[in-house]
Amino acid sequence: MKRIHILVFLLLIITNSFAQDTYLLCGKLIDTKKGIVKSKQTVVVRDNKIFDVIEGYKPSVKKEDATIDLKDKVVMPGLIDMHVHIELEFDKKTRLNKYILNESDIAFNAVGFAKATLSSGFTTVRDLGGTGVNISIAKAIEAGKIPGPRVFTAGKALATTGGHADPTNGSSRKLIGDPGPKEGVVNSIEDAKKAVRYRYKNGADCIKITATGGVLSVAKSGDNPQFTVEEIKEICNTANDYGMHVAAHAHGDEGMQRAILGGVKTIEHGTYMSDETMELMKKYNVYLVPTITAGKEVEEKAKVKGFYPDIVVPKALAVGPQIQGTFGRAYKKGVGIVFGTDAGVFEHGYNGKEFGYMVEVGMPAMETIQSATITAAKILKKEDEIGQIKKGFYADIIAVSENPIDKIETMENVVFVMKDGMIYKQ
Repeated sequence: MKRIHILVFLLLIITNSFAQDTYLLCGKLIDTKKGIVKSKQTVVVRDNKIFDVIEGYKPSVKKEDATIDLKDKVVMPGLIDMHVHIELEFDKKTRLNKYILNESDIAFNAVGFAKATLSSGFTTVRDLGGTGVNISIAKAIEAGKIPGPRVFTAGKALATTGGHADPTNGSSRKLIGDPGPKEGVVNSIEDAKKAVRYRYKNGADCIKITATGGVLSVAKSGDNPQFTVEEIKEICNTANDYGMHVAAHAHGDEGMQRAILGGVKTIEHGTYMSDETMELMKKYNVYLVPTITAGKEVEEKAKVKGFYPDIVVPKALAVGPQIQGTFGRAYKKGVGIVFGTDAGVFEHGYNGKEFGYMVEVGMPAMETIQSATITAAKILKKEDEIGQIKKGFYADIIAVSENPIDKIETMENVVFVMKDGMIYKQ
């Protein structure tokens, strides 16, 4: 027995001596947990994890190790965007694409979108709705087949008949059919259970409902409530049984209140949120995902003739200008904020613009970064794995050239990206 112990010990020594580590010499490092910027730190990466964080510059002395000089950079954990659509980018052909693109076409497009997202410093995203190809993309990234962020996806979002995520909205009567739970359409308590179970069966990580009308769907209302409280409760209870949280797209106030009372974890957009709803969010510990960048994008694109269907234009012009102001009010009221952009409504890779828009209406720069790291990680129940540069966490590490606490625009130009210990941008 003693001989076996000695052999195991020697094997560990040999294995450790040949392990290749990467030493990152960081001029400044953002401690997202404490909300402070540290100077002269060394981060040691082994395999896909952070092995150590050391005060001062401590380059490796082993030949097989790599040392990366980031002494003139500001280093922080990889960012988390809690609202993206990895399958698409809206343009003039988006409505037509629904009928002419095959799943393989959507997947090939998504490969580029995933790469752009990762290159912009977002090493993790929550994908809130597509055709189901998003689940395959998430698996391909996890398996290392394509570069991209770690993806937690809702698969196909849930809607009511004619609601914001009804996949047949705007179709001819020959094609409109009567989609049900399998296609993500819910019209009863039983439908609610079945729709969630289908998402689980298909490989989703979370659930997304469209609690109100939306801007870009081919339907009249952008803010009417579209689920009953009972339906939402059933969705949330069933999702909880399967270890999933629920995100609620919502522009109108009544739909938001129903979603909060029904048990959702996040409200997406929150455009016409009242003070009463803000108090409800605080009471029930529900977070707002602002998506200000998307609001600004739809307003601008609505002014371009023919970019959106005519039925979408008035909704875009009304909702777009409201989102940033509502976010500012909610933050000052003490509502919990988690970072999310709705990338896909605008071009992937420009997610970093959201930081500047958040700062513009009063959220301190450090808090915006925390909303995209430790807060987002908590919602995903991954707070012990991502969102911090800390021993034992995944080696998701990025760097920018200037201190974002003084110049938030630098978050739009990430110059170094490591995910899972692998460098994707330097």
